[in-house]
Amino acid sequence: MRVCSLASVKNRIVLGEPLPFSVRDAGRMLLLARGQVIADDAQLDELFQRGALVEVEELARAMQQPVRSKRRTQRSAAELPAAWEQAGGDVRRALGTRPDQLAAAVRSSTDLLMSLIDSSPNVALAQVVRQPDGGGGHYGVDHSIHAATACHAAARYLGWDVAAQRRAFQAALTMNLGMLDLQAKLATQVSPLTALQREQIHQHPIRSAEMLAEAGIEDADWLEAVIQHHEVPGGAGYPRKLSDVGELAEILRYADVYTARLSARANRPAMSAQQAGRELHQMAETSPLAAAVIKAFGIFPPGSVVRLASGELGLVVGVGDKAHQPRVAALTNAAGEPRLSPQLRDSARDDYAIVALLPAQALPMRLSEEQVAALVGSP
Repeated sequence: MRVCSLASVKNRIVLGEPLPFSVRDAGRMLLLARGQVIADDAQLDELFQRGALVEVEELARAMQQPVRSKRRTQRSAAELPAAWEQAGGDVRRALGTRPDQLAAAVRSSTDLLMSLIDSSPNVALAQVVRQPDGGGGHYGVDHSIHAATACHAAARYLGWDVAAQRRAFQAALTMNLGMLDLQAKLATQVSPLTALQREQIHQHPIRSAEMLAEAGIEDADWLEAVIQHHEVPGGAGYPRKLSDVGELAEILRYADVYTARLSARANRPAMSAQQAGRELHQMAETSPLAAAVIKAFGIFPPGSVVRLASGELGLVVGVGDKAHQPRVAALTNAAGEPRLSPQLRDSARDDYAIVALLPAQALPMRLSEEQVAALVGSP
């Protein structure tokens, strides 16, 4: 009997509703049969502490059913940053789990992350744009989440169907599976790459696909995109110098490049979304896939700090009729003094036009991520 921890699939549990699978104790004895109910958080936490397990085959059958979560609809925007942080831990465990549990863990993490995106696409984009200097987590895992979020946003912008959006998300989430720890090391490394590191980087697309195949992933498009995500049309990429590159692999590469630019590294500061978009456009100015990544975020993505023609400083909270004219919550008055409550501004008006994109530190007050999410996630 193959099993995984109940904690790794907690996003499939809805308190007060029938369980889609059975729950077993650490000795694999039945605790709760499928269809029984976990009543509250206290009972759930007790099961976690007991090391409760779920049978992988039963879980796989449950994965075929849509997630119905009252928690998702009840979650406020201000709660989302904590949920995203918790999801990061889940993804780290999923990507580092045993091969026989990897496929189920990736699907579970995908369900959780896409539920957060569905809760507020703007908060999801802000999570990518507002990356803290130095981070606090595992760079390889964080980058995988950011790239997957960007890839999904671009696929949605292009009008891909739901299955294709999910495939793009999962391919981006796992494309660097073979070098996650090396990525984390390189984020703080200032010395030149060693010969071994160069070889690991060159081979990681193949290694990542091999790990997925060993885990039972049979989606040929997913595996091909992972292998090809560093190939460049014309043969200038790696590891196989292919001339013809698949569409999914291309969008993975652009999402990878774009979100990497938004992260600070030991040898360079983080770029603004505007700078990252400009570099990506210069790299692939004729590609509709690169354009989709840029346009999915916009010139001024949600969570960006801007100065208005009025002199006010504000936070971008949503798109407007045009990419360069988003909705902005003014957080200061014209003199730069903090307001007691934000005022919504339409940057399409000349007197509220955006005149500068600023770093988050430019605000005279500190905004918590919960405050940002409450503003960005509001209807």
